[in-house]
Amino acid sequence: MSLTANWSYPTAIRFGAGRISEIAEACAVAGIKKPLLITDRGLAGMDITTRTLDLLEAAGLGRAIFADVDPNPNEKNAAAGVKAFKEGGHDGVVAFGGGSGLDLGKLVAFLAGQTRPLWDFEDIGDWWTRADADAIAPIVAVPTTAGTGSEVGRASVITNSETAEKKIIFHPKFLPTVVICDPELTVGMPKFITAGTGLDAFAHCVEAFCSPHYHPMSQGMALEGMRLVKEYLPRAYADGTDLEARAHMMSAAAMGATAFQKGLGAIHALSHPIGAIYHTHHGTTNAVCMPAVLQFNKPAIETVIGQAANYLGIVGGFDGFCAYVDDLNASLCVPRTLAGLGIENPDIDRIVAGALIDPSTGGNPVEMTAENTRELLLQIV
Repeated sequence: MSLTANWSYPTAIRFGAGRISEIAEACAVAGIKKPLLITDRGLAGMDITTRTLDLLEAAGLGRAIFADVDPNPNEKNAAAGVKAFKEGGHDGVVAFGGGSGLDLGKLVAFLAGQTRPLWDFEDIGDWWTRADADAIAPIVAVPTTAGTGSEVGRASVITNSETAEKKIIFHPKFLPTVVICDPELTVGMPKFITAGTGLDAFAHCVEAFCSPHYHPMSQGMALEGMRLVKEYLPRAYADGTDLEARAHMMSAAAMGATAFQKGLGAIHALSHPIGAIYHTHHGTTNAVCMPAVLQFNKPAIETVIGQAANYLGIVGGFDGFCAYVDDLNASLCVPRTLAGLGIENPDIDRIVAGALIDPSTGGNPVEMTAENTRELLLQIV
């Protein structure tokens, strides 16, 4: 194992119930005087969004909103968002919502001052250095789900609508200046979204914990993130008003996204092309893929997963952990196969090809090839 790595940890986080009331102060800290709130269509008319806009307006920051954001945001959404940002004379972004709103919001803040096209900044080598860092607008992030952890991330996942491929756009200054994690904003999530986003956080922690790369701080964070999901996701799912459970799930989401600096793996390598092609919910797709990926990686992760099982109070080591995952998925009404997600006769070749070029592939404990990835995928169709 190489003991050389690049580490980056989260930004300033204002965590706690009711702290959305500090949104104007957070904008001031970030140097934003005329923010554009970016969220998805589903959230645009909800009370939590209206209240946030009211707070911004009351502080003299306007109430501008852009919500033309798809569940899997793409370059067309980005272009429209940049247009709104420029035409409105905005100087920063409040990225508000789940993964789609957060990712698109961060990307608009990044792109608004650039002259090169979006795909020139894909997370390949040092392509991020192509950006004019001084032209990136400041960001305040406000998650309203507990899953992706995009609020503490330095990248956005964007779908190329022409090729139906998910791409990662990276720059260190994607990291928001201030994050407001207010669990009260997540209370209205429906059960399906509570489950899918929570399992996304769990997948981040599991894959980070199993990644062969060196990052002991992330290792500890991933382990504790798994514990929080185990303890509190069932509670949040059973009672959406359980504010303690909602709060701990927000922590788990941020922890998972911080931990996966250490690496992701085959779960995400598969779910990215599946989601891009078939528009499935990302976290739920991760959950469908996880049992098969655990077995796929067993030769390399049996010992480390056994350690996780011990910490989590799961009896039976690796096999006990896998049984726990199966039971958790079932309890949250997650289907066992892609067919259960509504995907009939998936394009196996296309998904395999997409998985093999996904950046997550490099963090999988077992090397992924065309042959073994096809065999893996066939386990979940």
